[in-house]
Amino acid sequence: MVKFTYLVLTNAVPGREEEFNRWYTEQHLPDVLRVPGVVSAQRFSRTEQQRKAGPHPWQYLALYNCEAADPQVVTDGIQARVNTAEMQMSDTVGDVKYGCYFEPITEVIRSK
Repeated sequence: MVKFTYLVLTNAVPGREEEFNRWYTEQHLPDVLRVPGVVSAQRFSRTEQQRKAGPHPWQYLALYNCEAADPQVVTDGIQARVNTAEMQMSDTVGDVKYGCYFEPITEVIRSK
């Protein structure tokens, strides 16, 4: 059972989107998945069509499902690895990023 989800919003450095996406998908996701407590990951790209006109500050979303006693376990695991051989960061990541943990308050409800 997933205890919480770590949401990360990012952008690529302008003009380096292809390199950013390759690094994030092929290198960063596997690195984060080796952090104790992180059990799955999925990336998303913002669609062209949105409910309201922008601005929409982030192009990319990553969701990490975590099974740990609390989010600090994941935070500590990531921070211990950032910019080491276990988790090399890329200069293709834009300066502004956002990360936040969420915990479920309902079961998944599906349409009938």
